[in-house]
Amino acid sequence: MKPRLGFLGVGWIGRDRMAAMLATGLVEAAAIADPSAEMVAGAAKLAPDATVVEGLDAMLALGLDGVVIATPSALHAAQSIRALEAGVAVFCQKPLGRDAAEARAVVDAARKADRLLAVDFSYRHTSGMAAVAELVRSGELGRVFAVDLVFHNAYGPDKPWFYDRARSGGGCVMDLGVHLVDLAMWSLGADTASDVHAQLFAGGERPAGDAVEDYAVAQMTIGGAAVRLACSWRVHAGVDAEIGATFYGTDGGAAFRNIGGSFYDFEATRFRGTAREPLASVPEAWGGRAAADWARRLAEGARFDPVAAEIVAVARVLDAIYA
Repeated sequence: MKPRLGFLGVGWIGRDRMAAMLATGLVEAAAIADPSAEMVAGAAKLAPDATVVEGLDAMLALGLDGVVIATPSALHAAQSIRALEAGVAVFCQKPLGRDAAEARAVVDAARKADRLLAVDFSYRHTSGMAAVAELVRSGELGRVFAVDLVFHNAYGPDKPWFYDRARSGGGCVMDLGVHLVDLAMWSLGADTASDVHAQLFAGGERPAGDAVEDYAVAQMTIGGAAVRLACSWRVHAGVDAEIGATFYGTDGGAAFRNIGGSFYDFEATRFRGTAREPLASVPEAWGGRAAADWARRLAEGARFDPVAAEIVAVARVLDAIYA
């Protein structure tokens, strides 16, 4: 019998992840919940047999196997814990929590319930980033001593809650920087960062009061490598987006970068001195791969995965940047 899933929050990203999971043929959509009737109608086209419910409690009352959470960030931790304590696996949008304490509470709940937990760290699942990470881990680049990370979004979020610190947990670092920190730690096989120094800006000034940052730069050490991070919303970069992760080693380098300012098309390149060797540059539908992977593992009967501790490690670094 296929695992029965509930989809809590079905805006564009929630629907996209729903489509990716259903496309595996391994799970079925049993329930949908969203405050917007328009969003519910769109999701119902993907899963016409799913029951439309008011919220998480009504969803859990249906006896589901998993819940997919794509709601505002402030709700992620509490909703995830509620589902896990009900014995239901969870796939959640990032961030899992607004700080490391919230993220740790969710991971602890997953461990106690012995249920599968994953966060949508989607860039891990691109062919380009996978190729770069393999070079880093294999030692082919020698000792990796420096990493440059960048994610500039020329537009920024279109929902008001992103700009409310209480509901979002932070600005561009929480929204975009979380992916960058994850890619560095995941590739380097590290679970801590040290010597974290950061500068945050809102409208070109230091954030005042509860204002969230729209530009951030940070320097830190991860896995023995000097890591530089820059991320922003609405920066004047001349393109829609600038996204990249570049690793420099004693025996070579490798970079994962977006192509032509695209949010979706990426290439990966290996460097040997002044020579460049392509690793991956084929357009691919990668956005839903993390979701599909969770659905597959759930269908195979996977329970708590200790790898979930990586989520807390990333959250600790974000805490240090904000501190």
